[in-house]
Amino acid sequence: LVSTTIIENGVDVSNANTIIINNAQNFGLSDLHQMRGRVGRSNKKAFCYLISPAIHTLSEESRKRLIALEQFSTLGSGFKIAMRDLDIRGAGDLLGADQSGFINDIGFETYQKILNEAVEELKQEKFQDLFTDEKKIFYVKDCQLDTDLEILIPDTYVSNISERLNLYKELNNFTKEEEIVTFIDRLSDRFGSVPNAIYNVCDALRLRWVAKKIGFERIILKNDSMRAYFPSQADSPYYNSEMFKQALDYLKPNFGTCEMIEKKGKLSMRIKNINSIEGALGVCNEITQ
Repeated sequence: LVSTTIIENGVDVSNANTIIINNAQNFGLSDLHQMRGRVGRSNKKAFCYLISPAIHTLSEESRKRLIALEQFSTLGSGFKIAMRDLDIRGAGDLLGADQSGFINDIGFETYQKILNEAVEELKQEKFQDLFTDEKKIFYVKDCQLDTDLEILIPDTYVSNISERLNLYKELNNFTKEEEIVTFIDRLSDRFGSVPNAIYNVCDALRLRWVAKKIGFERIILKNDSMRAYFPSQADSPYYNSEMFKQALDYLKPNFGTCEMIEKKGKLSMRIKNINSIEGALGVCNEITQ
């Protein structure tokens, strides 16, 4: 059978076990993968021959495509090929024709996170009139927590490093209290009685949630005090919000242990006598209430 790339659209000849693709350097990676899938569709061993000029005469992208097809030849390689294709061509702008191509440096999940943050920012700033029904308004993307306290999953509780990393990753994706409760129950079933260190890790996650709701960009919990930083943009709509007013209201009855500091254009709140995650969480909950 002599055919054009029309064959990739689903021609299924179960007895066909060999395909020859001429001028393979001119095809896209997904095209090559689809055409390669036209053979080996039964119990017969299949072969795919890619014919191209000498490898050193090809463009860099063509070489990458052919090498990728050679590397990912096992069953179920479609997702890996799609990711490599995304890497070669570039992820591109959401709206527009530009190809950015930096996804390989930051990873697909981080790229998705940045994209979601950018969309939320546009909703709240440039297109707020279109999304007036959005109930939750966050003035910061996330709250960074710096502390000299030990907040970790003990290796005596979960000995496998990869497993601990997976648990940290899972925790970081949580967005509501019910997920934490289920997480702790699951740990108890898998690894036994849950130590206090795990509850501290969960409290640290809760602290980031509440701090984000308040509008804190960063919290430094060191030397028996808590330093919470407000949004760094002086023209941020946050400073006209009700939540900023609540933070200021917290200052009045706690003047002896709490102070507002402005340094190098950055506004922060310093609260003394805070030496635990639980204490910092209590302060933030008091501000929101």
